[in-house]
Amino acid sequence: MSQSAPVLFEELPTESGHRLGVARLNAEKSLNALTLEMIDLLAERCAAWSADDGIALVVLEGAGERAFCAGADLTRLHGACLAHHASASHDDIRANAYALDFFSREYRLDYALHTFPKPVLCWGHGVVMGGGMGLMIGASHRVVTEQVRIAMPEINIGLYADVAGSWFLARAPGRTGLFLALTAAQLGASDALFAGLADYHVEHARKAEVLARLQAQPWRGASRADGAALSRILDDLAAPAAAPGPLRRHFDLINRLCAPTDPREIIAAVAALESSDEWLARAAATLRAGSPTTAVLSIELQRRLKICSLAEVFRAELVASLACAARPDLAEGIRALIIDKDRKPHWQPATVEAVTDAWIDGFFASPWSPQAHPLADL
Repeated sequence: MSQSAPVLFEELPTESGHRLGVARLNAEKSLNALTLEMIDLLAERCAAWSADDGIALVVLEGAGERAFCAGADLTRLHGACLAHHASASHDDIRANAYALDFFSREYRLDYALHTFPKPVLCWGHGVVMGGGMGLMIGASHRVVTEQVRIAMPEINIGLYADVAGSWFLARAPGRTGLFLALTAAQLGASDALFAGLADYHVEHARKAEVLARLQAQPWRGASRADGAALSRILDDLAAPAAAPGPLRRHFDLINRLCAPTDPREIIAAVAALESSDEWLARAAATLRAGSPTTAVLSIELQRRLKICSLAEVFRAELVASLACAARPDLAEGIRALIIDKDRKPHWQPATVEAVTDAWIDGFFASPWSPQAHPLADL
């Protein structure tokens, strides 16, 4: 495969005769942002490795030193949304063919990682955000380094914490998952472990040592035994426990702010937060500048999908994401942040108070019967 391919694949030999499957996101200039081509390449190779008895485990990593994956490449999605808005089929969320392809295939890949029959090690170094979290969260062994920056920043573009964010953020301690979805607050290694978004903290300088240990390991070709062996290796090489990060330090405050039953009260409380703590102040400012629809929708998704299975969450998120693509804020958010870069989005509705219950209910209205849903087979 050409070294310029958007995803590079390699199979490394091991002492037991098994092989390690290594997938490297290879779009360093965009911080390894996911394109549909990258999603399809990963899905195809993961399916092949899943069925290959010679592959003991899979390693996911990003090219370069700045990021594992910064999210999705949104430029083409922006154009597709505008074309859909101007079309005669603008009321049909299924009519945005590119958005349907992108979100459904991305979520299918994420689900495949969650249910992969072999250990999957994700090396979370540098920026791990949005779609990057969708890949990492599904891995059985999620490593973060001292330089990791984890966040779900979708409120900045009028989307929401998708890629099963409605599932994994809802399972974070206390009400921290709501706070992270509302504020795009960034987490380091310590807080990633606290929030259950990572499993191991290993210094980036030890990556070569990790790979060497993996190649020297006598793998058995049995998922449970091999997963346990991988856990022991990562435990051996883990960094000393780091000091608590801001998410953990402000846990009680976050729980109080996110306690009300009315989503609008939660949003108002967090947005009104004044603090000398830079992390808290930035979180509140991000919420104030973000999409009001995203804020309310983020809370409703976590609450309505709380007892749903992972597959049910992905199906509900596909509907919500296509509804976001069909409504004004996603295209406008991408324009303001990525296309024109003026950072002055004009949200519709413009205020949280103007976001009605009926408006939010529309994000849950599936245009498919359960049997016809594109992700019905998950």
